Amino acid sequence: MLKGKTALVTGSTSGIGLGIAKALARQGANIVLNGFGDAEGPQAEVTACGVKVAYHGADMSKPSEIEDMMKYAAAEFGRVDILVNNAGIQHVARIENFPVERWDAIIAINLSSAFHATRLALPAMQAADWGRIINVASTHGLVGSPEKSAYVAAKHGVVGLTKVTALENATSGVTCNAICPGWVLTPLVQKQVDAKATALGIPVQEATQLLLAEKEPSMQFTTPEELGALAVFFCSPAANNVRGVAWNMDGGWTAQ
Repeated sequence: MLKGKTALVTGSTSGIGLGIAKALARQGANIVLNGFGDAEGPQAEVTACGVKVAYHGADMSKPSEIEDMMKYAAAEFGRVDILVNNAGIQHVARIENFPVERWDAIIAINLSSAFHATRLALPAMQAADWGRIINVASTHGLVGSPEKSAYVAAKHGVVGLTKVTALENATSGVTCNAICPGWVLTPLVQKQVDAKATALGIPVQEATQLLLAEKEPSMQFTTPEELGALAVFFCSPAANNVRGVAWNMDGGWTAQ
């Protein structure tokens, strides 16, 4: 379905981003990966899907590096047809105790990076009259939770950015939508599980069940593969008129 297209997925060396990158690659899209840590393993996984793969290690908190990444993607593959803004970090603390530098970093990486990548991707998409921008938000883009002020603020901002991007391109072949996952067992969430286990002095398995029980009625994690399948749908002809939605995949979290 996506043969000849190029998808750039930020924060894609693990977790949700890698799951989405592989799902798009299985549909034939060439992939530009981005993220910290080991890049060779993820590159090999995506290459195994039979597509061309490139990698750029842009620090998503730095607009100049994001610009360099977008230029690199265009040089490698012509243009970015599908942009998945997924990069994100987390820090948990009450507002009065929240480190200012952590607030600034979360807003920069979780929200501002999506703006910068989007503004740089749009001109080529508009010229071709086809493009897909998929923002990975969160249930925390729809509801709040204590001690996550920066993350919740950023993800609400991502949902707002999604709506405006969709409206500004509503009469074109460029769409923008957001995915709002509940709990996904990524390295980011595993850290929260481990912290809960340590704080309460309980086994990790018990802490995992407690985490799910707090928010997710299904009592199961959403998987990167499920989120990847939703991203593929957004790129399909069936989603041509799906514009500006914040699509929650959260096991019933926001239905409560």
